[in-house]
Amino acid sequence: MASAKQEKELSVEERLKALYQLQETLTEVDRIKTLRGELPLEVQDLEDEIVGLETRIQNFEEEIKGLGEGVKEQNAAIDHSNGLVERYNDQINNVRNNREYDFLQKEIEYEKLNVELAQKKIRQFGAKEEEINAQIEEAKAKLDDKKHILEEKKGELEEIVSETKQDEEKLREQAKKYEAKIDARLLTAFKRIRKNARNGLGVVYVQRNACGGCFNRIPAQRQMEIKMHKKIIVCEYCGRILIDPELAGHTEIEAGNVR
Repeated sequence: MASAKQEKELSVEERLKALYQLQETLTEVDRIKTLRGELPLEVQDLEDEIVGLETRIQNFEEEIKGLGEGVKEQNAAIDHSNGLVERYNDQINNVRNNREYDFLQKEIEYEKLNVELAQKKIRQFGAKEEEINAQIEEAKAKLDDKKHILEEKKGELEEIVSETKQDEEKLREQAKKYEAKIDARLLTAFKRIRKNARNGLGVVYVQRNACGGCFNRIPAQRQMEIKMHKKIIVCEYCGRILIDPELAGHTEIEAGNVR
């Protein structure tokens, strides 16, 4: 209840000042994130690529197992056909007429064709296995390379994180303190503006009689209202919250304003 009462008692000027301090703090957090750059995304992409390559290699190995089973089946078919050919050759010596002889000869030819077909399939399986093994070797080489790069990227990221983690934690704690001074509605609006702003600036001060965000000129009457700190004023062009440069800790000369 005490914090809620204190929040209500804060003037517009105090809320604007807290809002700008929050902006400055979050800008510093953004700077730390920029320092990390694209490393977190690169690490994630590499991890995804590695999983993909490992899955690909596993699928290749499963395919080779399937080819091995196929070779076994064809060898069994060859043994079966050769057995039939041997049996038919034994029977052909005891035929009673030409009809039986011709029938057995056709059966022998048929089984020999089956043997040739099975042998052809075995050769095809062998060629396919060689092709897949080459793809496996290529994928494994790429996998080793990606793992090596991942370790380097992780090392870089861990180093940067360890250097900036403490600073970022302090900044985020400070940001929470500033947020506590700002009413929920204004804070939500600020976060929405900041999210949509290309440079992450939701609050800007007037510079050279213009918005410090989009640099569009601000009418003199509007500038006077901003200086009075009596209400929240946003830029009619970019929607950013506008504050007086002196409230942001800048002099008129620094801000480049001309009276």
